[in-house]
Amino acid sequence: MKPIRLMTGFVTVGFWTLLSRVVGFVRDVMIAAYLGAGPVAEAFLIAYSLPNMFRRFFAEGAFNMAFIPMFSKKVEGGDDAEGFARDAFWGMTALLLAFTLLGMLAMPWLVWAMAAGFAADDRFDMAVVMGRIAFPYILFISLTALLSGMLNATGRFMVAAAVPILMNALFILAMWVAAAQGWPMGLTLAWTVPVTGVAQLSMTWVAVRGAGFRLAFRWPRLTPELRRLAVIAGPAVLAGGVVQINLIVGRQVASFTEGAVAWLSYADRLYQLPLGVVGIAIGVVLLPDLSRRLRAGDVAGGRDALSRATELTLALTIPAAVALVVIPLPLVSVLFQRGAFSADDVASTALAVAVYGLGLPAFVLQKTLQPLYYAREDTRRPFNYALVAMLVNAGIAIGLMPVVGFIAAALATTLAGWTMVLQLWLGTRGMGEAARADARLKRRIWRIVLASVLMGVVLWAASVALTPFLGTPSLRYGALALLIGLGMLSYFGLGQIVGAFRLSEFRRAMRR
Repeated sequence: MKPIRLMTGFVTVGFWTLLSRVVGFVRDVMIAAYLGAGPVAEAFLIAYSLPNMFRRFFAEGAFNMAFIPMFSKKVEGGDDAEGFARDAFWGMTALLLAFTLLGMLAMPWLVWAMAAGFAADDRFDMAVVMGRIAFPYILFISLTALLSGMLNATGRFMVAAAVPILMNALFILAMWVAAAQGWPMGLTLAWTVPVTGVAQLSMTWVAVRGAGFRLAFRWPRLTPELRRLAVIAGPAVLAGGVVQINLIVGRQVASFTEGAVAWLSYADRLYQLPLGVVGIAIGVVLLPDLSRRLRAGDVAGGRDALSRATELTLALTIPAAVALVVIPLPLVSVLFQRGAFSADDVASTALAVAVYGLGLPAFVLQKTLQPLYYAREDTRRPFNYALVAMLVNAGIAIGLMPVVGFIAAALATTLAGWTMVLQLWLGTRGMGEAARADARLKRRIWRIVLASVLMGVVLWAASVALTPFLGTPSLRYGALALLIGLGMLSYFGLGQIVGAFRLSEFRRAMRR
Protein backbone atom coordinates (compact mmCIF):
# COMPACT_ATOMS: atom_id res chain seq x y z
CA MET A 1 0.00 0.00 0.00
CA LYS A 2 1.57 3.29 -1.09
CA PRO A 3 1.54 6.20 1.40
CA ILE A 4 -1.27 7.96 -0.48
CA ARG A 5 -3.30 4.73 -0.40
CA LEU A 6 -2.57 4.46 3.30
CA MET A 7 -3.96 7.98 3.73
CA THR A 8 -6.97 7.14 1.56
CA GLY A 9 -7.63 4.02 3.60
CA PHE A 10 -7.43 6.05 6.79
CA VAL A 11 -9.86 8.66 5.46
CA THR A 12 -12.27 5.91 4.36
CA VAL A 13 -12.21 4.21 7.75
CA GLY A 14 -12.19 7.53 9.56
CA PHE A 15 -15.21 8.87 7.69
CA TRP A 16 -17.38 5.82 8.27
CA THR A 17 -16.17 5.51 11.85
CA LEU A 18 -17.00 9.17 12.42
CA LEU A 19 -20.50 8.63 11.04
CA SER A 20 -20.87 5.53 13.21
CA ARG A 21 -19.71 7.39 16.33
CA VAL A 22 -22.06 10.29 15.63
CA VAL A 23 -25.02 7.89 15.31
CA GLY A 24 -23.73 6.07 18.40
CA PHE A 25 -23.58 9.34 20.25
CA VAL A 26 -27.23 9.99 19.37
CA ARG A 27 -27.94 6.56 20.83
CA ASP A 28 -26.10 7.46 24.06
CA VAL A 29 -27.88 10.79 24.34
CA MET A 30 -31.21 8.95 24.06
CA ILE A 31 -30.18 6.39 26.68
CA ALA A 32 -29.16 9.22 29.01
CA ALA A 33 -32.47 10.98 28.43
CA TYR A 34 -34.59 7.85 29.04
CA LEU A 35 -32.57 6.25 31.85
CA GLY A 36 -30.31 9.02 33.18
CA ALA A 37 -27.68 7.70 35.60
CA GLY A 38 -30.18 5.67 37.65
CA PRO A 39 -30.21 1.98 38.63
CA VAL A 40 -31.65 0.69 35.33
CA ALA A 41 -29.03 2.62 33.35
CA GLU A 42 -26.20 1.26 35.47
CA ALA A 43 -27.55 -2.31 35.27
CA PHE A 44 -27.83 -2.12 31.48
CA LEU A 45 -24.39 -0.56 31.05
CA ILE A 46 -22.79 -3.37 33.06
CA ALA A 47 -24.76 -6.00 31.13
CA TYR A 48 -23.76 -4.43 27.80
CA SER A 49 -20.12 -4.08 28.84
CA LEU A 50 -19.71 -7.81 29.51
CA PRO A 51 -19.96 -9.14 25.92
CA ASN A 52 -18.06 -6.10 24.66
CA MET A 53 -15.28 -6.74 27.17
CA PHE A 54 -14.87 -10.32 26.02
CA ARG A 55 -15.18 -9.22 22.37
CA ARG A 56 -12.04 -7.13 22.81
CA PHE A 57 -10.47 -10.01 24.67
CA PHE A 58 -11.19 -12.66 22.01
CA ALA A 59 -11.49 -10.82 18.72
CA GLU A 60 -10.50 -7.22 18.15
CA GLY A 61 -7.82 -6.97 20.79
CA ALA A 62 -6.15 -10.37 20.56
CA PHE A 63 -7.22 -12.83 17.87
CA ASN A 64 -7.25 -10.32 15.04
CA MET A 65 -3.86 -8.92 16.04
CA ALA A 66 -2.46 -12.37 15.33
CA PHE A 67 -4.83 -13.33 12.50
CA ILE A 68 -4.50 -10.19 10.33
CA PRO A 69 -0.69 -10.32 9.83
CA MET A 70 -0.83 -14.04 8.97
CA PHE A 71 -3.80 -13.60 6.64
CA SER A 72 -2.24 -10.50 4.99
CA LYS A 73 0.99 -12.35 4.26
CA LYS A 74 -0.93 -15.25 2.74
CA VAL A 75 -2.86 -12.85 0.51
CA GLU A 76 0.39 -11.11 -0.49
CA GLY A 77 2.19 -14.41 -1.15
CA GLY A 78 -0.65 -16.09 -3.04
CA ASP A 79 -1.04 -18.84 -0.43
CA ASP A 80 -4.34 -20.46 0.55
CA ALA A 81 -5.67 -17.45 2.47
CA GLU A 82 -9.28 -18.61 2.13
CA GLY A 83 -8.60 -22.04 3.64
CA PHE A 84 -6.77 -20.47 6.56
CA ALA A 85 -9.63 -18.02 7.16
CA ARG A 86 -12.24 -20.78 6.91
CA ASP A 87 -10.50 -22.89 9.54
CA ALA A 88 -10.14 -19.85 11.80
CA PHE A 89 -13.79 -18.84 11.36
CA TRP A 90 -15.33 -22.20 12.20
CA GLY A 91 -12.82 -22.87 14.97
CA MET A 92 -13.73 -19.56 16.59
CA THR A 93 -17.44 -20.36 16.13
CA ALA A 94 -17.10 -23.59 18.12
CA LEU A 95 -15.04 -21.94 20.84
CA LEU A 96 -17.43 -19.01 21.22
CA LEU A 97 -20.58 -21.17 21.30
CA ALA A 98 -19.20 -22.99 24.33
CA PHE A 99 -18.02 -19.76 25.93
CA THR A 100 -21.40 -18.07 25.40
CA LEU A 101 -23.29 -20.85 27.16
CA LEU A 102 -20.79 -20.85 30.02
CA GLY A 103 -21.04 -17.08 30.39
CA MET A 104 -24.82 -17.11 30.55
CA LEU A 105 -24.73 -19.77 33.28
CA ALA A 106 -22.08 -17.86 35.23
CA MET A 107 -23.73 -14.45 34.84
CA PRO A 108 -24.22 -13.75 38.60
CA TRP A 109 -20.49 -14.26 39.15
CA LEU A 110 -19.60 -12.13 36.12
CA VAL A 111 -21.79 -9.26 37.33
CA TRP A 112 -20.28 -9.50 40.80
CA ALA A 113 -16.78 -9.46 39.29
CA MET A 114 -17.64 -6.32 37.31
CA ALA A 115 -19.63 -4.43 39.93
CA ALA A 116 -19.54 -5.87 43.44
CA GLY A 117 -21.08 -2.64 44.69
CA PHE A 118 -24.36 -3.70 43.04
CA ALA A 119 -24.75 -6.71 45.33
CA ALA A 120 -26.49 -4.72 48.04
CA ASP A 121 -29.40 -3.47 45.92
CA ASP A 122 -31.72 -4.17 42.96
CA ARG A 123 -29.08 -3.26 40.39
CA PHE A 124 -27.49 -6.70 40.79
CA ASP A 125 -30.58 -8.75 39.83
CA MET A 126 -31.39 -6.41 36.95
CA ALA A 127 -27.82 -6.66 35.63
CA VAL A 128 -27.92 -10.48 35.80
CA VAL A 129 -31.18 -10.68 33.81
CA MET A 130 -30.02 -8.15 31.20
CA GLY A 131 -26.58 -9.76 31.05
CA ARG A 132 -28.01 -13.17 30.15
CA ILE A 133 -30.10 -11.59 27.39
CA ALA A 134 -27.20 -9.56 25.97
CA PHE A 135 -24.33 -12.04 26.32
CA PRO A 136 -24.84 -14.00 23.04
CA TYR A 137 -23.70 -10.79 21.33
CA ILE A 138 -20.13 -11.98 22.02
CA LEU A 139 -20.56 -14.80 19.47
CA PHE A 140 -21.89 -12.63 16.65
CA ILE A 141 -19.63 -9.60 17.13
CA SER A 142 -16.44 -11.66 17.47
CA LEU A 143 -17.14 -13.44 14.18
CA THR A 144 -17.94 -10.04 12.68
CA ALA A 145 -14.54 -8.80 13.85
CA LEU A 146 -12.79 -11.72 12.15
CA LEU A 147 -14.62 -11.10 8.87
CA SER A 148 -13.88 -7.38 9.17
CA GLY A 149 -10.19 -8.24 9.56
CA MET A 150 -10.33 -10.17 6.28
CA LEU A 151 -11.89 -7.20 4.51
CA ASN A 152 -9.34 -4.76 5.94
CA ALA A 153 -6.43 -7.02 5.01
CA THR A 154 -7.57 -6.99 1.37
CA GLY A 155 -7.98 -3.21 1.29
CA ARG A 156 -11.80 -3.21 1.60
CA PHE A 157 -12.28 -0.84 4.51
CA MET A 158 -15.74 0.63 3.98
CA VAL A 159 -18.08 -2.17 5.08
CA ALA A 160 -16.08 -3.06 8.19
CA ALA A 161 -16.02 0.59 9.25
CA ALA A 162 -19.67 1.23 8.37
CA VAL A 163 -21.26 -1.84 9.96
CA PRO A 164 -21.48 -0.32 13.49
CA ILE A 165 -23.83 2.31 12.02
CA LEU A 166 -26.38 -0.47 11.58
CA MET A 167 -26.03 -1.43 15.26
CA ASN A 168 -26.52 2.12 16.51
CA ALA A 169 -29.45 2.72 14.17
CA LEU A 170 -31.17 -0.41 15.52
CA PHE A 171 -30.70 0.82 19.10
CA ILE A 172 -32.27 4.19 18.21
CA LEU A 173 -35.19 2.48 16.48
CA ALA A 174 -35.71 0.15 19.45
CA MET A 175 -35.86 3.08 21.90
CA TRP A 176 -38.37 4.94 19.76
CA VAL A 177 -40.60 1.86 19.56
CA ALA A 178 -40.23 1.12 23.28
CA ALA A 179 -41.17 4.69 24.19
CA ALA A 180 -44.19 4.60 21.88
CA GLN A 181 -45.38 1.17 23.06
CA GLY A 182 -44.59 1.62 26.75
CA TRP A 183 -42.12 -1.28 26.85
CA PRO A 184 -39.56 -1.44 29.71
CA MET A 185 -36.64 0.54 28.30
CA GLY A 186 -33.89 -1.41 30.04
CA LEU A 187 -35.12 -4.81 28.84
CA THR A 188 -35.74 -3.46 25.35
CA LEU A 189 -32.15 -2.29 25.14
CA ALA A 190 -30.88 -5.64 26.44
CA TRP A 191 -32.84 -7.60 23.79
CA THR A 192 -31.60 -5.23 21.09
CA VAL A 193 -27.96 -6.13 21.81
CA PRO A 194 -27.95 -9.66 20.29
CA VAL A 195 -30.23 -8.51 17.44
CA THR A 196 -27.61 -5.97 16.41
CA GLY A 197 -24.96 -8.70 16.53
CA VAL A 198 -26.89 -10.85 14.05
CA ALA A 199 -27.39 -7.84 11.77
CA GLN A 200 -23.68 -6.92 11.78
CA LEU A 201 -22.55 -10.50 11.15
CA SER A 202 -24.96 -10.81 8.22
CA MET A 203 -23.70 -7.59 6.64
CA THR A 204 -20.02 -8.52 6.87
CA TRP A 205 -20.69 -12.10 5.70
CA VAL A 206 -22.26 -10.75 2.50
CA ALA A 207 -19.30 -8.38 2.00
CA VAL A 208 -16.75 -11.20 2.48
CA ARG A 209 -18.58 -13.36 -0.05
CA GLY A 210 -18.56 -10.40 -2.42
CA ALA A 211 -14.78 -10.22 -1.97
CA GLY A 212 -14.51 -13.81 -3.23
CA PHE A 213 -14.20 -15.73 0.07
CA ARG A 214 -16.81 -18.44 0.53
CA LEU A 215 -15.89 -19.86 3.97
CA ALA A 216 -18.02 -22.96 3.43
CA PHE A 217 -18.81 -24.93 6.59
CA ARG A 218 -16.07 -27.21 7.84
CA TRP A 219 -15.98 -29.12 11.12
CA PRO A 220 -13.48 -27.35 13.37
CA ARG A 221 -10.01 -28.91 13.27
CA LEU A 222 -6.69 -27.91 14.77
CA THR A 223 -4.44 -27.50 11.71
CA PRO A 224 -0.70 -26.67 12.01
CA GLU A 225 -1.46 -23.09 10.93
CA LEU A 226 -4.13 -22.72 13.62
CA ARG A 227 -1.63 -24.06 16.15
CA ARG A 228 0.80 -21.35 15.04
CA LEU A 229 -2.02 -18.80 15.22
CA ALA A 230 -2.77 -19.92 18.77
CA VAL A 231 0.90 -19.62 19.75
CA ILE A 232 1.07 -16.07 18.38
CA ALA A 233 -2.35 -15.09 19.74
CA GLY A 234 -1.69 -16.52 23.20
CA PRO A 235 0.27 -13.57 24.60
CA ALA A 236 -2.11 -11.16 22.85
CA VAL A 237 -5.06 -12.90 24.51
CA LEU A 238 -3.31 -12.56 27.85
CA ALA A 239 -2.57 -8.89 27.09
CA GLY A 240 -6.24 -8.42 26.21
CA GLY A 241 -7.11 -10.00 29.53
CA VAL A 242 -4.85 -7.55 31.32
CA VAL A 243 -6.52 -4.62 29.59
CA GLN A 244 -9.92 -5.94 30.60
CA ILE A 245 -8.74 -6.32 34.20
CA ASN A 246 -8.06 -2.59 34.06
CA LEU A 247 -11.66 -2.08 32.96
CA ILE A 248 -12.95 -4.34 35.73
CA VAL A 249 -10.95 -2.44 38.35
CA GLY A 250 -12.46 0.83 37.11
CA ARG A 251 -16.00 -0.57 37.16
CA GLN A 252 -15.50 -1.99 40.65
CA VAL A 253 -14.29 1.36 41.98
CA ALA A 254 -17.22 3.13 40.32
CA SER A 255 -19.84 0.61 41.47
CA PHE A 256 -19.51 1.74 45.10
CA THR A 257 -20.66 5.28 44.20
CA GLU A 258 -24.27 5.50 43.05
CA GLY A 259 -24.40 6.82 39.49
CA ALA A 260 -20.63 6.59 38.89
CA VAL A 261 -20.84 3.62 36.50
CA ALA A 262 -23.09 5.70 34.26
CA TRP A 263 -20.97 8.87 34.61
CA LEU A 264 -17.83 7.04 33.53
CA SER A 265 -19.67 5.26 30.71
CA TYR A 266 -21.05 8.49 29.24
CA ALA A 267 -17.64 10.19 29.58
CA ASP A 268 -16.04 7.18 27.91
CA ARG A 269 -18.40 7.51 24.97
CA LEU A 270 -17.50 11.18 24.55
CA TYR A 271 -13.74 10.67 24.38
CA GLN A 272 -14.22 7.52 22.29
CA LEU A 273 -15.51 9.72 19.47
CA PRO A 274 -12.07 11.10 18.47
CA LEU A 275 -10.36 7.90 19.61
CA GLY A 276 -12.53 5.82 17.30
CA VAL A 277 -12.27 8.12 14.33
CA VAL A 278 -8.50 8.60 14.51
CA GLY A 279 -6.94 5.80 16.53
CA ILE A 280 -8.99 2.87 15.35
CA ALA A 281 -8.90 4.05 11.73
CA ILE A 282 -5.10 4.25 11.77
CA GLY A 283 -4.76 0.91 13.55
CA VAL A 284 -7.08 -0.84 11.10
CA VAL A 285 -5.20 0.42 8.05
CA LEU A 286 -1.64 0.38 9.41
CA LEU A 287 -1.40 -3.23 10.65
CA PRO A 288 -2.02 -5.03 7.32
CA ASP A 289 0.10 -2.43 5.50
CA LEU A 290 3.10 -2.92 7.80
CA SER A 291 2.68 -6.70 7.60
CA ARG A 292 2.90 -6.61 3.81
CA ARG A 293 5.89 -4.21 3.86
CA LEU A 294 7.82 -6.41 6.27
CA ARG A 295 7.25 -9.42 4.04
CA ALA A 296 8.50 -7.41 1.05
CA GLY A 297 11.49 -5.96 2.96
CA ASP A 298 10.35 -2.37 2.31
CA VAL A 299 12.04 -0.60 5.25
CA ALA A 300 11.79 2.92 3.82
CA GLY A 301 8.12 2.49 2.97
CA GLY A 302 7.38 1.14 6.43
CA ARG A 303 9.08 4.10 8.09
CA ASP A 304 7.19 6.57 5.92
CA ALA A 305 3.85 4.84 6.58
CA LEU A 306 4.45 4.83 10.34
CA SER A 307 5.59 8.47 10.42
CA ARG A 308 2.65 9.72 8.34
CA ALA A 309 0.19 7.71 10.45
CA THR A 310 1.67 9.10 13.69
CA GLU A 311 1.73 12.65 12.30
CA LEU A 312 -1.90 12.47 11.25
CA THR A 313 -3.08 10.93 14.53
CA LEU A 314 -1.36 13.61 16.57
CA ALA A 315 -2.59 16.41 14.32
CA LEU A 316 -6.18 15.34 14.93
CA THR A 317 -5.95 13.95 18.48
CA ILE A 318 -3.98 16.56 20.43
CA PRO A 319 -6.47 19.38 19.67
CA ALA A 320 -9.35 17.04 20.53
CA ALA A 321 -7.68 16.26 23.87
CA VAL A 322 -7.20 19.97 24.59
CA ALA A 323 -10.88 20.61 23.84
CA LEU A 324 -12.01 17.82 26.19
CA VAL A 325 -9.88 19.30 28.97
CA VAL A 326 -10.85 22.95 28.38
CA ILE A 327 -14.62 22.76 27.69
CA PRO A 328 -15.95 19.49 29.19
CA LEU A 329 -18.84 21.18 31.00
CA PRO A 330 -20.40 22.85 27.92
CA LEU A 331 -19.98 19.61 25.96
CA VAL A 332 -21.64 17.39 28.55
CA SER A 333 -24.40 19.83 29.56
CA VAL A 334 -25.55 20.54 26.00
CA LEU A 335 -25.27 16.97 24.77
CA PHE A 336 -26.63 15.05 27.78
CA GLN A 337 -28.59 17.28 30.21
CA ARG A 338 -32.20 16.46 29.51
CA GLY A 339 -34.85 14.09 30.83
CA ALA A 340 -33.48 11.95 33.66
CA PHE A 341 -29.93 13.34 33.33
CA SER A 342 -29.49 15.99 36.06
CA ALA A 343 -27.07 18.90 36.66
CA ASP A 344 -25.17 16.79 39.21
CA ASP A 345 -24.77 14.06 36.59
CA VAL A 346 -23.39 16.70 34.21
CA ALA A 347 -20.76 17.91 36.69
CA SER A 348 -19.51 14.41 37.51
CA THR A 349 -19.46 13.30 33.87
CA ALA A 350 -17.62 16.48 32.80
CA LEU A 351 -14.91 15.84 35.38
CA ALA A 352 -14.39 12.34 33.99
CA VAL A 353 -14.31 13.71 30.42
CA ALA A 354 -11.49 16.13 31.33
CA VAL A 355 -9.43 13.36 32.95
CA TYR A 356 -9.95 11.00 30.01
CA GLY A 357 -9.00 13.88 27.68
CA LEU A 358 -5.55 14.02 29.28
CA GLY A 359 -5.05 10.40 28.23
CA LEU A 360 -6.52 10.62 24.73
CA PRO A 361 -3.17 11.05 22.90
CA ALA A 362 -1.82 8.02 24.76
CA PHE A 363 -4.80 5.85 23.80
CA VAL A 364 -4.32 6.81 20.14
CA LEU A 365 -0.53 6.42 20.11
CA GLN A 366 -0.99 2.85 21.33
CA LYS A 367 -2.90 2.19 18.10
CA THR A 368 0.04 3.37 16.01
CA LEU A 369 2.81 1.70 18.04
CA GLN A 370 1.25 -1.74 18.60
CA PRO A 371 1.18 -2.64 14.87
CA LEU A 372 5.00 -2.42 14.89
CA TYR A 373 4.98 -5.46 17.19
CA TYR A 374 2.02 -7.37 15.78
CA ALA A 375 3.24 -7.00 12.18
CA ARG A 376 6.38 -8.85 13.34
CA GLU A 377 4.19 -11.47 15.05
CA ASP A 378 5.62 -10.25 18.37
CA THR A 379 2.76 -10.41 20.87
CA ARG A 380 4.85 -11.28 23.93
CA ARG A 381 6.34 -7.85 24.62
CA PRO A 382 3.00 -5.99 24.41
CA PHE A 383 1.71 -8.50 26.96
CA ASN A 384 4.59 -7.75 29.33
CA TYR A 385 4.02 -4.02 28.91
CA ALA A 386 0.30 -4.48 29.56
CA LEU A 387 1.10 -6.25 32.84
CA VAL A 388 3.05 -3.22 34.04
CA ALA A 389 0.25 -0.88 32.94
CA MET A 390 -2.25 -3.09 34.82
CA LEU A 391 -0.30 -2.72 38.04
CA VAL A 392 -0.17 1.05 37.59
CA ASN A 393 -3.92 1.13 36.91
CA ALA A 394 -4.88 -1.01 39.89
CA GLY A 395 -2.54 0.80 42.27
CA ILE A 396 -3.84 4.25 41.36
CA ALA A 397 -7.54 3.29 41.16
CA ILE A 398 -7.64 1.41 44.44
CA GLY A 399 -5.14 3.63 46.24
CA LEU A 400 -6.81 6.93 45.34
CA MET A 401 -10.43 5.76 45.66
CA PRO A 402 -10.67 6.67 49.39
CA VAL A 403 -9.19 10.09 48.61
CA VAL A 404 -10.86 11.28 45.39
CA GLY A 405 -13.75 8.81 44.97
CA PHE A 406 -14.96 7.50 41.61
CA ILE A 407 -12.66 9.77 39.56
CA ALA A 408 -9.75 7.57 40.68
CA ALA A 409 -10.87 5.09 38.01
CA ALA A 410 -10.50 7.69 35.24
CA LEU A 411 -7.15 8.91 36.59
CA ALA A 412 -5.87 5.35 36.67
CA THR A 413 -6.96 4.71 33.08
CA THR A 414 -5.17 7.83 31.84
CA LEU A 415 -1.90 7.23 33.70
CA ALA A 416 -1.86 3.54 32.74
CA GLY A 417 -2.33 4.60 29.11
CA TRP A 418 0.74 6.83 29.20
CA THR A 419 2.70 4.07 30.95
CA MET A 420 1.84 1.70 28.10
CA VAL A 421 2.88 4.22 25.43
CA LEU A 422 6.23 4.85 27.11
CA GLN A 423 6.97 1.13 27.19
CA LEU A 424 5.89 0.57 23.59
CA TRP A 425 8.07 3.46 22.43
CA LEU A 426 11.13 2.29 24.34
CA GLY A 427 10.60 -1.22 22.98
CA THR A 428 10.89 -0.06 19.35
CA ARG A 429 14.54 0.91 19.75
CA GLY A 430 15.74 -2.47 18.52
CA MET A 431 13.47 -2.58 15.48
CA GLY A 432 15.70 -0.62 13.10
CA GLU A 433 14.90 2.27 10.77
CA ALA A 434 11.35 1.14 10.02
CA ALA A 435 10.35 2.07 13.59
CA ARG A 436 12.02 5.49 13.59
CA ALA A 437 10.28 8.84 13.24
CA ASP A 438 11.46 10.68 10.12
CA ALA A 439 12.65 14.30 10.03
CA ARG A 440 9.27 15.67 8.97
CA LEU A 441 7.48 14.08 11.92
CA LYS A 442 10.08 15.37 14.39
CA ARG A 443 9.76 18.85 12.89
CA ARG A 444 5.99 18.96 13.08
CA ILE A 445 5.21 17.44 16.49
CA TRP A 446 6.01 20.52 18.57
CA ARG A 447 4.18 22.75 16.08
CA ILE A 448 1.05 20.59 16.47
CA VAL A 449 1.27 20.98 20.26
CA LEU A 450 1.71 24.75 19.94
CA ALA A 451 -1.29 25.14 17.62
CA SER A 452 -3.41 23.00 19.99
CA VAL A 453 -2.48 25.04 23.07
CA LEU A 454 -3.30 28.30 21.28
CA MET A 455 -6.62 26.80 20.20
CA GLY A 456 -7.30 25.90 23.84
CA VAL A 457 -6.90 29.56 24.81
CA VAL A 458 -9.38 30.56 22.09
CA LEU A 459 -11.84 27.88 23.25
CA TRP A 460 -11.65 28.97 26.88
CA ALA A 461 -12.25 32.64 26.04
CA ALA A 462 -15.10 31.77 23.67
CA SER A 463 -16.77 29.46 26.23
CA VAL A 464 -16.73 32.27 28.81
CA ALA A 465 -18.29 34.68 26.31
CA LEU A 466 -20.93 32.13 25.25
CA THR A 467 -21.87 30.97 28.78
CA PRO A 468 -25.30 32.74 28.82
CA PHE A 469 -26.22 31.20 25.46
CA LEU A 470 -24.94 27.72 26.40
CA GLY A 471 -27.33 27.77 29.37
CA THR A 472 -30.39 28.81 27.34
CA PRO A 473 -32.34 25.75 26.11
CA SER A 474 -33.39 27.29 22.81
CA LEU A 475 -29.88 28.57 22.00
CA ARG A 476 -27.49 26.04 23.51
CA TYR A 477 -27.12 23.81 20.44
CA GLY A 478 -26.24 26.73 18.21
CA ALA A 479 -23.89 28.13 20.85
CA LEU A 480 -22.07 24.79 21.17
CA ALA A 481 -21.81 24.49 17.39
CA LEU A 482 -20.35 28.01 17.26
CA LEU A 483 -17.89 27.17 20.03
CA ILE A 484 -16.70 24.00 18.28
CA GLY A 485 -16.53 25.84 14.94
CA LEU A 486 -14.36 28.58 16.46
CA GLY A 487 -12.05 25.93 17.91
CA MET A 488 -11.67 24.16 14.57
CA LEU A 489 -11.09 27.38 12.62
CA SER A 490 -8.50 28.63 15.11
CA TYR A 491 -6.67 25.28 15.19
CA PHE A 492 -6.45 24.75 11.44
CA GLY A 493 -5.62 28.40 10.85
CA LEU A 494 -2.92 28.50 13.51
CA GLY A 495 -1.63 25.10 12.47
CA GLN A 496 -1.15 26.32 8.91
CA ILE A 497 0.62 29.47 10.14
CA VAL A 498 3.08 27.71 12.47
CA GLY A 499 3.76 24.88 10.02
CA ALA A 500 2.08 22.04 11.93
CA PHE A 501 0.55 20.78 8.68
CA ARG A 502 -0.58 21.92 5.27
CA LEU A 503 -4.32 22.15 4.69
CA SER A 504 -3.74 20.95 1.13
CA GLU A 505 -2.72 17.54 2.56
CA PHE A 506 -6.11 17.13 4.22
CA ARG A 507 -7.92 18.33 1.09
CA ARG A 508 -6.05 15.85 -1.12
CA ALA A 509 -6.89 12.97 1.18
CA MET A 510 -10.56 13.95 1.34
CA ARG A 511 -10.82 14.27 -2.44
CA ARG A 512 -9.32 10.81 -2.94
